[in-house]
Amino acid sequence: MTDRINGDMTFFELMRTYPASVEVLRKYNLGCVGCMGAQNESLEQGAKAHGIDPDQLVNDLNAAIQGDTN
Repeated sequence: MTDRINGDMTFFELMRTYPASVEVLRKYNLGCVGCMGAQNESLEQGAKAHGIDPDQLVNDLNAAIQGDTN
C-alpha cells in the first residue's frame, strides 16, 4: 500500500482531500470537522495533543482511503 496521508498534513487538508477520513477521526473521538485548529494543526501535532499514537492514526487513515479499514 502506498501511503498518501502523512503526519505533516493538516487536518483540514486531510478532510478536504479524503472525505472518508472523517469516519476514522470520529473513531478516535477527534472533533476536527468543527475545530478552528484543523486548518493549521498537523495530524502528528493533533494526535499527540490528544494522547493518540500519530503513526497508528496515519496508518488507520491510509487504510480507510484504500477501502481497507481492517
